[in-house]
Amino acid sequence: MSRPVKTRGYSSPAREAQARETRRRVVDAASRLFVERGYPRTTIAAVGAEAGVAADTVLHLFGNKLALLKEVMDVVIGGDDADVALLDREGPQAMRAEPDQRRQLEMFAAGVTTQLERIRPADDILRGAAAVDPDAAALREDLQLRQRRGAMLAVAGWVAAHGGFRDGRTTEEAAAVLWTTTSPEVHRMLRVDWGWTAQAYEDWLRTTLTATLLDG
Repeated sequence: MSRPVKTRGYSSPAREAQARETRRRVVDAASRLFVERGYPRTTIAAVGAEAGVAADTVLHLFGNKLALLKEVMDVVIGGDDADVALLDREGPQAMRAEPDQRRQLEMFAAGVTTQLERIRPADDILRGAAAVDPDAAALREDLQLRQRRGAMLAVAGWVAAHGGFRDGRTTEEAAAVLWTTTSPEVHRMLRVDWGWTAQAYEDWLRTTLTATLLDG
């Protein structure tokens, strides 16, 4: 009796690279259309056409429009599509290792300003989607109330590791200050409604955090 033939899954680096490039094109196309048309008016078919692929390809890659929006947000938050958690990236880890608290807050202000310049326009899209889609509302709540608050607690802990906070503030209280001052809403008010430059926002954030959280 002959033995069954063992088969191996076929993996082609070229094919995998092509799939990643297709996924990247779709995410970039969706990001552009969400900004130009808004979430409700952007269709899967339009995203496919913009990316140069069939609508079925978009659905195969992401399943639905909300999952595609989530992918857009993940890429915008991280700055790329690398599978690396935000706080594990080079910038945040350099800030964590910095022993001087003032320098930590300076690095934080610079890094988060760069991030908010990417995130806040995308958050405008997500906020608009949340107004008409309960699932989008749940996604924004998760990003803002769970993920971002958790990140600010971690950052506050990194600063607390090198000394206390002004007036005996706890790490949780410091995290609340970080979370509030770096919210997309505050960024929008200063950058859009008041017409501040990104540098003006960064300077304000650095001086506000230093004066609020540190002694001297």
